[in-house]
Formats: sequence, C-alpha cells, structure tokens
Amino acid sequence: MTLAPNEQLPNRDHPPDPAPTSAPRRARTGPPWWFMAPALLLFAFVVLVPSARGVYYAFTDWDGLNPHYALVGFGNFTDMLRDEDAVQAIWHTLLIAVSITVVQNAVGLLLALGVNTAIKSRNLLRVFLFAPAVVTPIVTAYLWRNLLGTDGAVNSLLGAVGLGSWEQDWLGSPDLALWAVVGVIVWQFAGYSMVIFLAGLQSVPHEILEAAALDGAGPVRRFWSVTRPLLAPAFTINLMLSIIGGIKLFDQVFALTGGGPGHATDTLSTLIYKDAFALGEFGYSIALAVVLTIIVAIASTGQYFVLARSERAVQ
Repeated sequence: MTLAPNEQLPNRDHPPDPAPTSAPRRARTGPPWWFMAPALLLFAFVVLVPSARGVYYAFTDWDGLNPHYALVGFGNFTDMLRDEDAVQAIWHTLLIAVSITVVQNAVGLLLALGVNTAIKSRNLLRVFLFAPAVVTPIVTAYLWRNLLGTDGAVNSLLGAVGLGSWEQDWLGSPDLALWAVVGVIVWQFAGYSMVIFLAGLQSVPHEILEAAALDGAGPVRRFWSVTRPLLAPAFTINLMLSIIGGIKLFDQVFALTGGGPGHATDTLSTLIYKDAFALGEFGYSIALAVVLTIIVAIASTGQYFVLARSERAVQ
C-alpha cells in the first residue's frame, strides 16, 4: 500500500479524537431554586412574618387581647430608658452573660486539660462531668433551688464541717442570688465547654508538642505558645455559645428566683415575660424583646469578627 506524502497509518491502540460538538453544554452551578421554595416559604411563615409583625407591635400600646391599639412610635423605647427595672434588667443580662462566658470557659478548659491526660479513669470522668449538660435546665434549676434553700443540703453541709458561719440564704439575698444563678449555670454547662475544648486538644499534633519539649519549653509554655493558638476554633465556638446563651437566659433564672428577690436577678427575658403575661403590656414587652435581639446580634457579630481574625492569624 502506497502512502501519500505526510500521511500516516492509523493507530489502532489510540483511535482518533471525536469531532468537537457544535456548542459546549452550559455547566450547572447548583440545584434549581424552586427546590428550596417549600423550605423558604415555611421559614417565612414561621419566623420572618411573626418577627416582622412583632417589630411592628413594638411601636404600639397593644395589650395582647384588644384588637384596637394605637401607634406610639418610639414611646416604648423611651419609656424603657426611664424604667429603672428595665435598665437594671439590661445590666443583669450583660453581667450574667459576661460572667458565664468567662467562668464557664475557664472551668471547661481546665477540665478538658485534666481529662486529656493518660489517667485510667479519664473516660469515666468525661461522662461524669458532661452529664449535667444533658439534663433539662428547668430540672437542674429546681434541683439547685432545693439544695440552695435555707434548709438545703448546701447549708447543712457547711454546718456539718464546722462552717456554720458561712450559711446563707443563697437565693433570697439580693447580694448573692445573682451569683448563685451564675454558679448553677456554670455547674451545668462547664462540661459542655469541656467536650468542645477536649476535641480541640485531641486535634493538636503530638509532634509539635514533643518538638517544643525538646526545645526546653515547660508545660505552661507549651500550652501558651503551642496549644492555645491551635485551640482558636474551639474558643470561637465556646465563646459564641456562651455569650448568646447568657444573654437569652430565662429558664434557670425564672425557676430559681423568679427574678427576685425584688428585681435583684431580673434579666431582659424574665422582664419580657412579666410585662407581657402578668401586666398585659405586650407592646412594651415586645420592645424589650427587640432590644434583646439587637444586643444578641451586636454581641455575636462583634465576637465573631474578633475571633475569626484570631483564627486567621494562627493559620
């Protein structure tokens, strides 16, 4: 067989490329939007519409029952600034949130460092320390309400060990009730923070810690210079959950003290409940709820950006 110039025999192992199609197909960037329509409609019906309607009622004098109400503009918000109970509730809310965030995460980190060692009972300790976090908050509150009573187990224990002078009306004293509430919440959720920190500690490479030890770094130096920066994601999660949970706190406060004695432990959440269902001032209570939402949004957003910046610095 004679070949023409520049002609080659066909390669049977590698067949020629197919002819290109006339036009490439358009790549899909995601599922059709109508797949999300049912979920979006449900979310709008359950969350967005009631929220928008609630914001509208914050500018009225609605009592919750009467269909006739009047617009008062920013009257509810200006009344809030003159209301000593509302100002005190805002202060208590911020104080509880900051206290819980600091103490709970400090205790959780210490517990995580303790159970991350090679002790034989570490698994049992992890379960024991995390157990309070899975108990319903209202059950925990009623349990501690009995323990902290004037005739409760705490005072009985103090008297039994010779510390009778330390016995207090823990939930009935205006100076102690708020800190008793903080202590109960820390007791319940420190184990939750511990689990998140423990997951972060177990993700720290042992090679880095061993290299730091060979360089002469002690335990404290290894934690501060090696472990702590690598725990940035765990810190972000724990701090966000703690600050948001502390600002929205209601169950434990209401079950432990009901906001008392007087208004010594009232938070924005308990004051919202009282103004709405005890006093019938729904418009004013919704205005308080709007302020609570704004505080949560500002605190969580600011904290997120600060912690995200620290995470990027580590990376």
